[in-house]
Amino acid sequence: MNEDALTKALAAANEAADNSQQLEVVKAVLIAQAISQAAAQPQHTCQHDHQQPKPFDAKKWWTIGGFAVVGGCVACALALAFALAATAVAIAATCATGCFLILRSLWRDYAKHR
Repeated sequence: MNEDALTKALAAANEAADNSQQLEVVKAVLIAQAISQAAAQPQHTCQHDHQQPKPFDAKKWWTIGGFAVVGGCVACALALAFALAATAVAIAATCATGCFLILRSLWRDYAKHR
């Protein structure tokens, strides 16, 4: 019985070795097919036009820079004008409040001495 099991195990090992070798051969054939198919396919070509880069245009960038500077100056002038207007409104409100308090005080004194 021991020899029978040993014989069966030996036969199974031989079969596994044969299957392993067959799998390696199949793997090599599949890799070769993939390589040959990749080589047989035409290479992809672009469908768009390749344009040469445009030469550097200094005038365009001077114009853009000039507009940026002018725009910044205009924004700064508007911010300054807004700040001066807000300061003028605050001074006017303070003066008006002072005038109203003084007039109210004068009116109370006038109403008391009537």
